[in-house]
Parts: sequence; C-alpha cells; structure tokens
Amino acid sequence: MKVGVISDTHIPAIAPSLPSAVFEIFKGVDLILHAGDIVELSVLDELSAIAPVEAVAGNMDGSEVHLKLPSKKIIPLGGYSAGLIHGKYKIDIQREMIMKEFSKVDLIVYGHSHMPFWGKFDNVYFLNPGSPTDKRYAPYNSVALLHVGDELTAEIIRL
Repeated sequence: MKVGVISDTHIPAIAPSLPSAVFEIFKGVDLILHAGDIVELSVLDELSAIAPVEAVAGNMDGSEVHLKLPSKKIIPLGGYSAGLIHGKYKIDIQREMIMKEFSKVDLIVYGHSHMPFWGKFDNVYFLNPGSPTDKRYAPYNSVALLHVGDELTAEIIRL
C-alpha cells in the first residue's frame, strides 16, 4: 500500500492552491493522509480526486473544518495502526506530547511544525511530511510517501 502524506497546506491563507507537484507525487497512491491546517475544505476535495482522504483538523482551521473533522483519529493501514493528529505543542516537546495522545499505535502522522521528519521513538514511528506551501521552520517545502508492507517505510519528498 502506498500512502500520500500531507499537512499544513494553509490554502488560501499561505498559497492560492496546492502546488502541481503534489498531484504528480501522489499519482497512484491508495490513500492520502492530511494532518491538519487545511484551512479550506476544498483542498480535501482536490486530494480526493486522486485517492480516498483521511484528515484531521489543525490549530489554524476554522469552525467549518472543526465541525467536519476530528482533532485526531486512528486509521488501520494494512496490519498496522496509525494515529493521525495535527499537534499543537512546542517543537522541542512535540513528539513526546503527541505520543501521549495515542495508545498502542505503530505510527503517528502529525504536522504543525512544518518540519519534515521520519523516525522511530519508543517503538513508534513518527512521520511529519512538512508543508507543501509554507517552509516556516523548514529548509524546504515537502510532502511524504508512506509505504506499508511487511515494514513501514517513508520518504520525504522535497518540492
């Protein structure tokens, strides 16, 4: 299973639309995970033209998004369990605090910091795809591809 992972799109607050590269990179994925700060729900409609979308609301999302989406959810991915959350904590303690939001997951997909990250802490994988539109604390814009098979692997893709 191939999963497109995106967060912090901030459409149209930061950019008028998703970069065209996102559609190319996500072409052929089985699922898309959006870790919040969507701002305009139309972004989810655009992404759902590629593949089914699972999403959560972020701290910059308005009431319309919060009424439609939860702040966190657990998604089965093959034989794995993934927690999807935006995050709201200071960058230096973010992963530690997000871990407390879920019990017994194999992977946590999160956003908020705009800093891409793939790694493992306390036997849980963490994936932050960065932002395709706003570098903020990151050196580049990015999304991620998650590969779900016998193992979980991910790649951060610079835009």
